[in-house]
Amino acid sequence: MENIANHIHICGELQSLPCFSHENRGISFYRFELRVDRLSGTPDILPVIASQRLLDAIDLSGGGMLDVTGEIRSYNAHVDGARRLLVFVFAAAIVSCEEPAQNEVSLTGTICKPPIFRQTPLGREICDMMLAVSRLYHRSDYLPCILWGRTARTLSGCQVGDRVTITGRLQSRDYVKQTTEGPLERRTYEISALTAHPAPPLEAEEALL
Repeated sequence: MENIANHIHICGELQSLPCFSHENRGISFYRFELRVDRLSGTPDILPVIASQRLLDAIDLSGGGMLDVTGEIRSYNAHVDGARRLLVFVFAAAIVSCEEPAQNEVSLTGTICKPPIFRQTPLGREICDMMLAVSRLYHRSDYLPCILWGRTARTLSGCQVGDRVTITGRLQSRDYVKQTTEGPLERRTYEISALTAHPAPPLEAEEALL
């Protein structure tokens, strides 16, 4: 069953062959990365996890372009001695393709931390927002989102517990963290919103189904 509150469709270039990630209920899952170029040419390097069944159905030996649909998921893990929120694409379907790069996300979730509104030195308005997005079987994924401009200013007034629908793209961002052992290169992921607006309360939304 498709989770309509959490959908992603990406088409990008395979960066490395899949490597084993984990096993769940007797099913093996593998991790790989896709390079998805923005219109500006800036690449997003996006992690994908897929079951062995999906990967067995396609030939990845020659690399090439892959079309992936699924959900954005997250989990907390200990990395370099600290807890980090790891975000990835959980594939529901994968096919080889020759299409241009695509990166389309649609989410509906509940704000679970107070939104943070800020302005850059050049006056650009930005709002950081964390959404709890329901997954099937009574679980949730916690997904960082970034809003821009008038949308950022308008939705910065939302409160914890409000529900929001966002469309946009999943993007990667590299940064350097200063540690006691020296600088450490890291990569983080967030949903960059193209549109965002308040969504009905969960009870009202369920009544419409």
